[in-house]
Amino acid sequence: MADKIRLGFIGTGGIARGAHFSALKNIEEAEVVAVSDINEDSANKASEFFEGKATAYTDYRDMLAKEKLDAVDICTPNLYHKQPTIDALNAGLHVIVEKPVAMNVGEARQMCEAARKNSRKLMVAQVQRFRPDVQLLKKMIDAGELGEIYYSRVWALRRRGVPAWGVFIEKDKQGGGPMIDIGVHMLDTALYLMGHPKPKAISGQTYTKFGNREGVFNPWGQWDPKKYTVEDYATGLVRFEDGATLSIEASFVANIQKDAMNVTLLGTEGGSDLEPFKIYTERHNRLIEETPVNLPGVNGYEAELREFFAAILEDRDPLVTGEQALQTQIILDGVYKSSDLGREVQVSEL
Repeated sequence: MADKIRLGFIGTGGIARGAHFSALKNIEEAEVVAVSDINEDSANKASEFFEGKATAYTDYRDMLAKEKLDAVDICTPNLYHKQPTIDALNAGLHVIVEKPVAMNVGEARQMCEAARKNSRKLMVAQVQRFRPDVQLLKKMIDAGELGEIYYSRVWALRRRGVPAWGVFIEKDKQGGGPMIDIGVHMLDTALYLMGHPKPKAISGQTYTKFGNREGVFNPWGQWDPKKYTVEDYATGLVRFEDGATLSIEASFVANIQKDAMNVTLLGTEGGSDLEPFKIYTERHNRLIEETPVNLPGVNGYEAELREFFAAILEDRDPLVTGEQALQTQIILDGVYKSSDLGREVQVSEL
């Protein structure tokens, strides 16, 4: 490998431009040498962002064939995560792909298998793990300060927050609505903090009560109700093999007081919330509430990319592995399948 990791982009839309590109400006370990997008104008603008040093392509397969790359960063819609990831892994490249890892469990398994077969790194861009509060809480849990974590409540709720752009409301391109789009963020965070227990069974229910209606207020602009094929609220309960449980709620639209993105943990020696960051315990026969302070400021996108490159250079697993993302995807699929079937589903069914 050269002095720098030679990186190519597949997908140069909103998340690439709004988060990944600027983060890479501060990372010396990598150099963006190529970008690809089916939208030629978007690819050319991405090349301009990197001062013309990144060759623009409209077909990522041409980029993989013509460029000497070490890794790719995939920032496409969910529908286009699987094939570019597998093609890049089969070309001998390491891959970081935006969350969720895939549209469904079947795709995620194929991606993980390609990574194993080619002995390449597959990392999923779960940016919430890199928050300073999450990292501190993880250290506390690993040190045993909260005891056994036996329950987690996961919230990813918007009162009114339907993405009126892109393909977020189209199930055939996205895989689902708020559960797979924003629920995955906090679900991954909870599983990380819990130590990645293996799910055993999932029960879930989804609702579409607002998305296909005209005139619902949305501060992000009006979506097309005729194209709305995802849920606007979903809830689920997960039972793990070790006896722990997790409940999750996710919404684009819900008649609640305010938005809530939070993970609550219950442990035998203490509990916690992330929003606001609090630790709950007891000492000397008194209840104690602690508020960690003076946490450092962190650019999560920069931190996740640095972790990806470090894993390549140090030849180790990244913080967010494809196999971990597969377990998260199993839960997402379980919620949707349970809702469709009207009963709890076993992981063996997925």
